[in-house]
Amino acid sequence: MTLSWLGVDTGGTFTDFVFFNGESIKIHKVLSTPSAPEKAILQGIRELGLTAKKLRLIHGSTVATNAVLEGKGVRTAYITNTGFADVLQIGRQARAELYNLQPQIKPALIPSDLCLEVDTRLSAEGVLTKPLSQNDLQRIGQQIDQLKPQAVAINLLFSFLDDAQEKQIASVIADDIFVSRSSDVLAEYKEYERGMTTCLNAYVGPLMQGYLQRLEKAAQGAAVSVMQSAGGTISAQHAGQHAVHLLLSGPAGGLKGAQYVAGLSGFKHLLSFDMGGTSTDVALIDEDISLTSEAQIGDYPVAVPMVDMHTIGAGGGSIARVDAGGMLLVGPESAGADPGPACYGQGGRQATVTDANLVLGRLQPAAFLGGDMSLDVAAARTAVGLIANQLGMGVEQTAEGIIQLANEHMVRALRVMSVQRGIDPAEFVLASFGGAGGLHVCALAEALEVKRAIVPIHAGVLSALGMLVAAPSRELSRTITQLLSVSDVAQMKQYFLALEQKALEDMRDELAGKKPTTLYSLDLRYKGQSFTLNISCAIDDLDFAQIAQKFNQKHKQRYGHALNIPVELVNIRVSVRGEMPPFKLPAISNTDSADLPADQVTLYGVAGKVNVYRRAEMYSEQSIAGPALIIEKVSTTYVAKDWLCRVDNWGNLILDANR
Repeated sequence: MTLSWLGVDTGGTFTDFVFFNGESIKIHKVLSTPSAPEKAILQGIRELGLTAKKLRLIHGSTVATNAVLEGKGVRTAYITNTGFADVLQIGRQARAELYNLQPQIKPALIPSDLCLEVDTRLSAEGVLTKPLSQNDLQRIGQQIDQLKPQAVAINLLFSFLDDAQEKQIASVIADDIFVSRSSDVLAEYKEYERGMTTCLNAYVGPLMQGYLQRLEKAAQGAAVSVMQSAGGTISAQHAGQHAVHLLLSGPAGGLKGAQYVAGLSGFKHLLSFDMGGTSTDVALIDEDISLTSEAQIGDYPVAVPMVDMHTIGAGGGSIARVDAGGMLLVGPESAGADPGPACYGQGGRQATVTDANLVLGRLQPAAFLGGDMSLDVAAARTAVGLIANQLGMGVEQTAEGIIQLANEHMVRALRVMSVQRGIDPAEFVLASFGGAGGLHVCALAEALEVKRAIVPIHAGVLSALGMLVAAPSRELSRTITQLLSVSDVAQMKQYFLALEQKALEDMRDELAGKKPTTLYSLDLRYKGQSFTLNISCAIDDLDFAQIAQKFNQKHKQRYGHALNIPVELVNIRVSVRGEMPPFKLPAISNTDSADLPADQVTLYGVAGKVNVYRRAEMYSEQSIAGPALIIEKVSTTYVAKDWLCRVDNWGNLILDANR
């Protein structure tokens, strides 16, 4: 049976599609439908002329993320040990405003009346000092019946050493209630982070399950998978139970796409920014995509492995306004897909970054979405004009100010992921993608003193393309706290193999009998530290002295020093990855075609006419000098003055500073 593959990324403004039939690809965009994301997906399938039969759909979803950020998860109960019901509310006792003596108390994720306690205790050594009684189990069952939650999160102390008590509690909960056990979700120490991650999994799990069931029913016949936050896929049947692993689903797809496409051009060290309609995601790819287990979504820690990125509210739909002091502000509020920027003609009245780019001439109104959507220049000028009147400036000057301020927000985010970590951005290639990224790439590169940038082919839908190059995967971990020097090699191998076996059992259907790749690593720290660094290792050659040396080197690179004190093992990690899908990006023609531009336009602040090129008509090794515009169906690239643009064999735009 011949299969076709469809990568889908649901964003805040647009839903992106990349279709691959085994030989060629087709791209598409539709406006998102936030209230029912599956509607936009089905619309895109219809407009692409596809049928669900024989279609493998890999999806990046924002359902879980939006539910957390908007506080719209399901009614969830929390069960923990006696005396620990308020751990989630106390947290780390960190204060967002250090000198505010009367801070606004934010509502807890789980209200106190839904936090239950059981009188059982496991010691730090894994010894059961207080067993669960039948009375405790019966009482918990009755309380759950009375509270009528849709989901239950169970988080007992040291359950990562022995999960028997959590399983006992789960056994008395009705089958129609979603149950999330901390020993299954995150078998690591730190009861606050483990508890919050377990609660988030319960809080959004039923929503994710319901959404995926609706999608599978509507796209009957399609095999549906979902992108996980760590950059691998998971089948729709398992995704709902692992909903907390989907919180950075779309952005992870973008990084996979950037890694794949830039890798074809020989670039393995990337500083990436994904600028969409609502936000910008910034990350570092140093040969491989970096993961972190210290991420946050909104106000909540999420300790499962996720792509290591920094997100800010700066996108094409970011709203510009003037504050009470007369200062221009841009974002983080966004016009989203409905009503969208003023130029979309859907009722939006507030000026956005997209409106500013249109006013400056950098967006061509008749070429947006390949001509499928015409932009309203008059509406954009009216919206920006309202801001200009408040500032006492011209419309074009104000539009330029909006762009400069949005750029500064993104530069600051790029420095967080590079300079603040002891990394010189000039040693990396700036990779720009997302529907709005190409309009800002040269300005950001100049601000960071980066000499080379890449705008990948299909940059406007790169997250959807990344879905097609992601392999099925599982990321599992377990806390084992001990000095590295006294660790037993044979015992450590057993721990690793046990985690690997658990992942393989969970992935049996997704692997389809094919041999996976397994990566092993350790979370290490100096004795007495609170935070760890992850060090990869080979299970067949566990040389703890060499691993400690690698840790010292990484610590010195990250923090500027190494210490002559014992190294402590905290967690072991296993990453099991299946076979990559058979996606292959077609090379573009290397036959010279006419170098003449498709059009010439006037841009504010640029002397003379500016050439406009259609990216689909550009050929391999073609070179153009800025200033110039390169338009395509899903994005526009602005090649600034003093920049040279070369098209490589894959259609990527390689930008080099010519100064």
